[in-house]
Amino acid sequence: MKNYAIEIKWGIRFTLLVLAWAIGEKLIGLHDTYIADYALYTNLFALPALLFFTLALKEKKKYFYNGQLTWAQGFVSGLVLSFIIALFTPLTQYVIYKSITPHFFETIIAYKTKSPLIKFHIPIKVALQYFNLKTYMMQNTFSNLSMGIITGAIVSLFIRNKK
Repeated sequence: MKNYAIEIKWGIRFTLLVLAWAIGEKLIGLHDTYIADYALYTNLFALPALLFFTLALKEKKKYFYNGQLTWAQGFVSGLVLSFIIALFTPLTQYVIYKSITPHFFETIIAYKTKSPLIKFHIPIKVALQYFNLKTYMMQNTFSNLSMGIITGAIVSLFIRNKK
């Protein structure tokens, strides 16, 4: 456990970042008034996510590996961090869609099935299958895991020590 204290700490920080981001999205109206822009702006989360991964791996390099980090060590650290984030994801999604923005799914379903702003509406049956808490929990868990592994691998390339 002590070997992964840095990853656990950053996994918790990342989880808090996700919650803060969701609150920000809700406050600026991306979960209701500006739902049409949600898909575009929610992807900007990649920037702070990349920053958090970079800071986590740099901290691991500095304090655990005494400034000497191989790509493999960084990759393993990124892998562990990704698993920790993935473990917290269902809880995070539950808090977001039950507390922060409980009407999100109703709003996005209405937008995707009826809005005059979009060209192609999806059938209500399809929307109900796609836009729900269970689906979002699963999608985001696997997305966080896969994107975290890729991010960890790439960040490790840049912060490793070249021999």
